[in-house]
Amino acid sequence: MKLKIDGFLLTLVATVVLASILPVRGAWAHPANIVTDIAIAVLFFLHGAKLSRQAVMDGLGAWRIHLSVLAATFVLFPVLGLIARAATAPWLNPAIGAGVLLLCLMPSTVQSSIAFTSLARGNVPAAVCSASASNLLGMFLTPLLASLLLSSSGGGFSWSALVKIALQLLLPFVLGHLLRPRLLPWLERDKAILAKVDRSVILLVVYTAFSAAVVEGLWKRYSVSDLGWTLAIDAIILALALVATTLGARALGFSVADEVVVVFCGSKKSLASGVPMAGALFPPAMVGPMILPLMLFHQLQLMVCAVLAQRYAAAADRRDAKALAVGGAQPLAADLG
Repeated sequence: MKLKIDGFLLTLVATVVLASILPVRGAWAHPANIVTDIAIAVLFFLHGAKLSRQAVMDGLGAWRIHLSVLAATFVLFPVLGLIARAATAPWLNPAIGAGVLLLCLMPSTVQSSIAFTSLARGNVPAAVCSASASNLLGMFLTPLLASLLLSSSGGGFSWSALVKIALQLLLPFVLGHLLRPRLLPWLERDKAILAKVDRSVILLVVYTAFSAAVVEGLWKRYSVSDLGWTLAIDAIILALALVATTLGARALGFSVADEVVVVFCGSKKSLASGVPMAGALFPPAMVGPMILPLMLFHQLQLMVCAVLAQRYAAAADRRDAKALAVGGAQPLAADLG
């Protein structure tokens, strides 16, 4: 199967290169940070407006799935991040360990988790609820976990960041959701524009973050070999998370449709929420190196989960064909939502 590199990843790379060559600095840095903060607030306002209350209600009954996803996102991943940082501390750039751990504290994705669950013929309402709950709880749990696990790493986290998270992320999110009935016609009509807003804000945060980091000497501290090690560590963590979520779902006796939700919602980390959240949690000069592992993990999870989703779908097709062949039973696909 031929894997395609996400075009957005190429844009991210180009943004990092641009920030490395032409970083925003001096008198322009402060206004750029203000514009970035406003853009992040707008992004989370739109995230709140896009959250379908009915879709969440439809999936609330699958509480065992949701607890499994949350356990993978906010327990399993942090443990893997701590192990990775401790194992590599004696010989690897400490910025990598801190960035990998931050990656492991982030909430799950929403759009791609639901898309892959649908492609794999999984329980889509449960996926909507699990992914949305992960993102909402992440606004509280990610800062709290960061304060406990990253405060000693030089990350610059302070409890004042909680106030910033509440004002810059949570408040716009809640306002957007409350205004969803009025905004719904526009949301349905201009979905492409909303997707562009998402990506534009991420690119803006990446540019300003890497600009500040470059001015502080990022590439003097972070080598090409460091990038290679970051990618390798990301790949190992993703593999372990996929194996753990798959085996865990089967040990709990979940159906295939529910296993799909646990695997795809429990093994992912959100770039759309993670990059702005890192911008709110850490000083601009720290954000660049801290989000590198997340950026690399984003592409890895898309490629690997695309393959897994197609395999789940192919297996569902085989089960449907077998069910029809043995007596005209109702296709299992009808139960996979």
